[in-house]
Amino acid sequence: MSTNEQSGEHAGRTVVVTGAGGGIGGDYVAAFAAAGANVVATDVAGAADAGTALADKVSSAGAGRVVFVTADVTSDADWQTVVATADAEFGGIDALVNNAAIYQGLGTKSHLTELTNEAWDRVLTVNVRGTWQAIKAVTPAMRARGGGRIVNISSTVARMGAPGFAHYVASKAAVDGLTRAAARELGADAITVNGVAPGLVSDDASRTLNTGDYIAAAAKGRALGREMTPDDLVGAVMWLASPSAGFVTGQTVVVDGGGVFT
Repeated sequence: MSTNEQSGEHAGRTVVVTGAGGGIGGDYVAAFAAAGANVVATDVAGAADAGTALADKVSSAGAGRVVFVTADVTSDADWQTVVATADAEFGGIDALVNNAAIYQGLGTKSHLTELTNEAWDRVLTVNVRGTWQAIKAVTPAMRARGGGRIVNISSTVARMGAPGFAHYVASKAAVDGLTRAAARELGADAITVNGVAPGLVSDDASRTLNTGDYIAAAAKGRALGREMTPDDLVGAVMWLASPSAGFVTGQTVVVDGGGVFT
């Protein structure tokens, strides 16, 4: 099936995208809306201005409509608002892209013996508990639709054990496990749960955390031998969130140009 055919499947569907105030999350929002989906984009208060501007820009393009909701993925009350907004604006929820995570905010690389309890808890709370809370929140709405698609954003670091960010690596390994557990539990509701594990993306966030030499070395180690861009992720995410992926669940698809084989 071509990319255009996959994209056409999203027309009229409702997709919730977390961590959508900018960066890769913003790319997901734009891609779904361009394919005709209506999107509820969420992010924390600090990204509200950027998220609202993105929603206005994408909606004015004349494809799907985007509504931005300020929400913290670790707040059940905020999730109630997100779900209520999706229902009021678009009649329900068909897909969720669990993109929100602490990444750029990790700061300087630290040996695991130097990490504080506070830093560990902060990353695991957002990256793992927030992903679980999102799944929990949208499940009733998807059941009401007769099924749905959940796509969790993981990372290849869960397989590689990249040094310097043990708490982040652990969080993404936990997301992989949660993906499999949720797939088992929600299959009876015709809700699929899958993951996408990106390699190192050459974007502002990665350049904040890594040197240019590190990013270049990652590119050189790939079978495709180039740097990875946010656009490289969009196709896999959109497919797993589409009706065509209805018999795929519990899987985490690595998208990294052949750096890691599973």
